Amino acid sequence: MSGAGKTSGRSIANEAATRKRGRSLAALGYIQPQTYEELRAVLSSGTVHFPKRLRQVAIFLWQHPSDVALGTIAQVAAQAGVQPSTLVRFAQIFGYSGFSDFQGLFKDHVKGSWPEGRGLERTETEPNADLHFLHGMVGASQASLGRIESGFDVESFEKMVALLAAADLIYVIGSKRAFPVTTYLSLTLSQQGVRNVLVDNVGSTAIDQVGCIGKGDAVLAVSFSPYNSITPDLVAVAHERKARIVTITDSTFSPLIRLSDSWLEVVESDFAGFRSLAASLAVGMALVQGVAARRST
Repeated sequence: MSGAGKTSGRSIANEAATRKRGRSLAALGYIQPQTYEELRAVLSSGTVHFPKRLRQVAIFLWQHPSDVALGTIAQVAAQAGVQPSTLVRFAQIFGYSGFSDFQGLFKDHVKGSWPEGRGLERTETEPNADLHFLHGMVGASQASLGRIESGFDVESFEKMVALLAAADLIYVIGSKRAFPVTTYLSLTLSQQGVRNVLVDNVGSTAIDQVGCIGKGDAVLAVSFSPYNSITPDLVAVAHERKARIVTITDSTFSPLIRLSDSWLEVVESDFAGFRSLAASLAVGMALVQGVAARRST
């Protein structure tokens, strides 16, 4: 077969796969969501399973609705780490002819609803580059904290506090970017007299550190995309041993969700490629305070 014939064959196969996926969503009643909230409901339902690149798009759309609403297809694709054609394929799965139509869901959503960019309006002629970065990080932190205020899951939070307060021993698990959060939470739990183990993986001993976990214990796990750390493996061990598991993570696509008894979504904004940890620390500290208060009564 000639090179042109092979390319044509692949193109036809890709179109057929997209149509097939679209028909499967239509059968579930999920074709062409009309609002951003409807799209989130579909994505969080667990009934749609994406291949790697489309899953990467779904995670980005979930976490950065304002960037999707305000950016060009080239900008959004670059931020998501995919080709523009992948965004078009994603939109077509949900019954849209292209990305621009699909983008309308996000534009309608961000009109006055999400505090993205609060405090980020700074002059482009900032005389001090370091101060410009500081202002940007402060703005990202404000946006992250503002998002918590606008949509906090109180029921999940209360359940997490109850499970942690009832545990014999709390294992605090998080690695890479989440590790600063778990380190501080472990310290403050100890300062409040709450017995806990920080799983720090020193000497590659993380599996051994959770080796004695039992059904009377609980895990407080923190994990952020791209979910390529050891944390899911450690939490899976705890799950097999019947420990209670509570999680702070940043999207419904986190592998920890299916292992957790309760979880909270915390999405951190970023500036110049650096993400804030302000909201994660605030939520984590509130959990610690809640656990300490319950144990003192």
